[in-house]
Amino acid sequence: MTDFAPAKRASLHARTATRTSVLTAILIILPLLLAVLALCLGRYIVSPGNTLSILFSHVLPIEPNWEAVEETVVLNIRLPRVLMALFIGAGLAVSGAAFQGLFGNPLVSPHILGVSSGAGFGAALTILIFRHMAFVPAGALVFGIVAMVLALWISRRGGSSSLFMLILAGVITAAMFEALLALLKYVADPTDTLPTIVYWLMGSLTSASYEMLAWGVPLIGIGIAVLWAVRWRLNVMSLSEIEARSLGTDVKKIRWVVIIAATLVTATTVSLAGIIGWVGLVIPHVARMLVGSNHSALIPASISMGAIYLLVIDTVARTATSAEIPLSILTALVGAPFFAYLLKRSKGGWS
Repeated sequence: MTDFAPAKRASLHARTATRTSVLTAILIILPLLLAVLALCLGRYIVSPGNTLSILFSHVLPIEPNWEAVEETVVLNIRLPRVLMALFIGAGLAVSGAAFQGLFGNPLVSPHILGVSSGAGFGAALTILIFRHMAFVPAGALVFGIVAMVLALWISRRGGSSSLFMLILAGVITAAMFEALLALLKYVADPTDTLPTIVYWLMGSLTSASYEMLAWGVPLIGIGIAVLWAVRWRLNVMSLSEIEARSLGTDVKKIRWVVIIAATLVTATTVSLAGIIGWVGLVIPHVARMLVGSNHSALIPASISMGAIYLLVIDTVARTATSAEIPLSILTALVGAPFFAYLLKRSKGGWS
């Protein structure tokens, strides 16, 4: 009697490999295509042909057949913003995936340790003191890191800290910085400073520039690279602490590495664009539905899908109405109902 089991396994393996290859190609190509489309769209429409010609004219000998204003719009206004949306979306999604794996909790977001609240306070304090947006990213980044350090210090008990204590410490830290932020709003000038603080906190990419990309992208890239380097350890950390130790994992060391790297990414994204919610909570779930919980596939998928999601949201924010819509409003309007659907579909599980 012929044994068809090996043939079936080979066929299943081939279909799985084909599906993986197609999905990988889509996740690589789609952000690039959407980026070109985003460069075309806006109050001033630029054709895809002219957009691509403008982009490639700096590396290829292309004779300019476009208007000067089109080149200014594409290169100086839209390109920095599109790149920032891609990197911030990718960073938030990867941070969310890493924290969810570390804490073994699908409800965890990149803001779990109070980093966003600390960064928001730092930005508001900088606006209040200097009354200029140039110093806001530095203030937000510094206080975001301060919030992480404070949460880690609060969580330590007897020389170590548990995940439960970390979550409680994050809640305490966030509450403290939110109270301080409310105090700054109370004393801020309601005709000038207060609107600036409120608008910045709602998230926006209007201040995107090559200068901000020059220092922000390396920090986000370093954090993502570190999380990618410990991707196999993140798979183990998703188990219980006892199981992780039994597999030879230095739980304490990996926990510190993941927290510092993810916090660096989160604090940098907040310092660049304000507080943008739901990206780091929802996108890892969507990526997990497509590629599973293995972080070797989950991290690249989160990078691509996070970049796509925020790029689409930002494009809608700047083109839907005459007045730009803050990003956090759109991410919440889209993310909250979709996350509710995921919870209903998965009954609170991972997939």
